[in-house]
Amino acid sequence: MVLDYLKDLNKAQHEAVVSTEGPALIIAGAGSGKTRVLTYRIAHLLNQGARPSTILALTFTNKAAREMKERIASVVGEKTARYLWMGTFHSIFSRILRAEHEVIGFPSSFTIFDAADSKSLIKTIIKGFQLDDKVYKPGTVAARISMAKSNLITPEAYSQNAEFRLTDKGMRMPAISEIYKEYVKRCKLSGSMDFDDLLLKTNLLFRDHPDTLEKYQQRFDYVLVDEYQDTNFAQYLIVKKLAALHKNICVVGDDAQSIYSFRGARIENILSFQSDYPNHKIFKLEQNYRSTQTIVNAANSIISKNKRQIPKNVFSENDSGKSIKVISALTDNEEGFLVAQEIAETQLRDHYKNSDYAILYRTNAQSRIFEEALRKRNIPYKIYGGLSFYQRKEIKDLLSYFRLVINPWDNEALKRIINYPARGIGQTTLSRIEAAAVSHETSIWKILTGLPDNNPGNLNKGTIAKLLKFVVLIQEFSKAVAENDAWEAARLIAEKTGILKDLHSDKSTEGLSRHENIQELLNGIQEFSISALEEGRPSKLENYLEDVALLTDQDSDKEEDRDKVTLMTVHSAKGLEFKNVFVVGMEENLFPSSRAEEKKSPEALEEERRLFYVALTRAEENAWFSYANQRYKWGNLEFCSVSRFLLEMDEKYLDSPVENARMRPATRSASPEESVSVGYRARNKAKQQPEKTVQKPWRQDAFRRKIESQIPGATRDNQFVGDDPEKILQGMMVEHQRFGIGKVIQIEGTPPNKKATVFFQNAGRKQLLLKFAKLKIKG
Repeated sequence: MVLDYLKDLNKAQHEAVVSTEGPALIIAGAGSGKTRVLTYRIAHLLNQGARPSTILALTFTNKAAREMKERIASVVGEKTARYLWMGTFHSIFSRILRAEHEVIGFPSSFTIFDAADSKSLIKTIIKGFQLDDKVYKPGTVAARISMAKSNLITPEAYSQNAEFRLTDKGMRMPAISEIYKEYVKRCKLSGSMDFDDLLLKTNLLFRDHPDTLEKYQQRFDYVLVDEYQDTNFAQYLIVKKLAALHKNICVVGDDAQSIYSFRGARIENILSFQSDYPNHKIFKLEQNYRSTQTIVNAANSIISKNKRQIPKNVFSENDSGKSIKVISALTDNEEGFLVAQEIAETQLRDHYKNSDYAILYRTNAQSRIFEEALRKRNIPYKIYGGLSFYQRKEIKDLLSYFRLVINPWDNEALKRIINYPARGIGQTTLSRIEAAAVSHETSIWKILTGLPDNNPGNLNKGTIAKLLKFVVLIQEFSKAVAENDAWEAARLIAEKTGILKDLHSDKSTEGLSRHENIQELLNGIQEFSISALEEGRPSKLENYLEDVALLTDQDSDKEEDRDKVTLMTVHSAKGLEFKNVFVVGMEENLFPSSRAEEKKSPEALEEERRLFYVALTRAEENAWFSYANQRYKWGNLEFCSVSRFLLEMDEKYLDSPVENARMRPATRSASPEESVSVGYRARNKAKQQPEKTVQKPWRQDAFRRKIESQIPGATRDNQFVGDDPEKILQGMMVEHQRFGIGKVIQIEGTPPNKKATVFFQNAGRKQLLLKFAKLKIKG
């Protein structure tokens, strides 16, 4: 009997769902129903008799895992879905490591460091080694250590690798190897792991303990992996080991959306799947249900330029949709203005909500101009990927208490809160205790609990009394945590530490906001406790803390943030969709990034092209590309070339009036038609004159005059007189005193507020209020 859920699938999806045995590669084009297929495949396995505890499903976000589990529960029932091994790579491997903690020599309650914790510890080590932190920047050192761990390189292997030593020396940081070694030692003493450790130590566990590996190979009859193109080397190896016995491995992904190499993701993992598993089946989900035909076809015309890819023919049966509009701006500031204007006008005309719009950029630094432009129009917006709720100081403070109570060896948590709220324990005291802990190769907590009998820091009686009072407080909290659920324990800690009182006494706007944030955290913990009890899951504070530690930047969706224009990098946008998408800053050395050019690597450029493909395929109904002819970089005004990706795109998918004025690279001669381009002519002019930079002016009028002086045909004529605005009609050729000759594309509105959209040969498309524009009819 064909089950009801199978009726929702197209032919390709159906085949991918029901072919459950053996290795399977599911290539899922953008918007092709990937999540539905993966979800129904698991549901189908359960309906065919597979036990939920024998199915391992790995995702990249908790949000994806949660949504999939809810969908599966709607098909097979919540009770059955509950026992699936489903979650992020890090949450599943954390679960395995906690279960096998004795084998790896860690407490089962080990703490998981976030990036800020790791950098803090690295900063401490750099200071302890008496190195210059302006040279040994903690972020850079942390990235090197992360790179090593992602490639399963231990401190010992790192120190013996000549290539790494040479690279570090070239970066003027030859001591990274020693820092890495000390970092690992300090983490072990703190009973802590960072995110990379969860992968590294799982690999080492399976490598060094074949009996443990065999146990998990026997346990999992089926292994399924979402977003396989985003896996790194460590994840690839673990998955391969776990699936080696039964070989029922199913991976879902899209090589055209592999964009995270900077995080260690390897496109080779998905490209080589067919050679890794010779008896594989391949399924291609090629129908895009998200976007218009125009958007899908335009995206295909770009990604087809990449050589390294699995062939597929993504198509859409949705409406053909509108052409993609290209916004050519004189400057980066004007780009922001025009994008905000387009949002305001289409909202008014087509009744879109704010949340229907996304502005996607290549670098975070680009957001400022669009923020300012949206604010001027009173359009609400949110920056995606800004400071996380869990990274705010007051939240980190309370979470650090939770961490220390659960794992007293956590030095980073202890250092953060030992004197917050203030209890008279100064930095000098803390430095002495920490130095004693380092010299004895133990934790700070061990030093504290040894007082007053052992006093390696030579502390006076008054200081010892304060420290012992702190120790007693944490020990009392430990009892409360053992006896209560997460909510009761958290509430008690927030009150007894004095954090709530401290924040409540601050009546400033910032103080009230911090107090509200703590209340919001406690509300979240209460919700966790209630849902955990209802679902039969552990509801202790340590369970909540692990959930929070493993959150990703896509796991937050606050109600108050929903009806706002979204601003985000393209990398952050992967997996999301919006009705209207602006891809901005479409210029060479911006998108594609200058780093791709610096690497002189075809692979780097192909990834940039995949990134552009991801950006465009976020759009459901409408897409815009924008670029500036001139942009400020490091305080200097520089000429820009339009992105090669716009030049590569099939012209029939672009808004025709603008597409005729697209700039060509300055590395070849221009045709007569091309030479009217502002950017092209300006660059040629700049080449003929001595190279110079334009310093940022303080006044807007001076700013505009400087730009005009560099663009042929843009100088003002005080004697210039325009024709009667009522005589200006659509289709006419007109002249503007600054923009030159152009064609009237559209007239809209009523007198005296009639507006004309004009495409100028020298300046691209402009929208002008006729009563002020002074347009002269040319024929």
